[in-house]
Amino acid sequence: MTGDESHLADVRDPEGRPVALLARIWNEKIACDHPELAVHLDDVLLAVQQPDHIEPDRREARARHYRRAVGPSRWLLVIVSYEQEPARIVTALATRKDPRRWKQ
Repeated sequence: MTGDESHLADVRDPEGRPVALLARIWNEKIACDHPELAVHLDDVLLAVQQPDHIEPDRREARARHYRRAVGPSRWLLVIVSYEQEPARIVTALATRKDPRRWKQ
């Protein structure tokens, strides 16, 4: 990690692995691409720490963390990359669709 990649937040996933949210990702990716999430930083972190559902992402070494009833929609989806240490949040978005593998 380069010196200009400051951590905005650090959390642990349910398996105890450290996960970082870089300030650059929050400001230039998540809050910019999904402005409805700009006031939901705590919810994004909660989705990683205490998800209601986790499933693999289409990309290898990534996981989709879902949390219900937080944020501006039915689900909050946070994608975490485990390709490096600490793992990193790479994006987040609100969605109404149930996760593909969701079983109530």
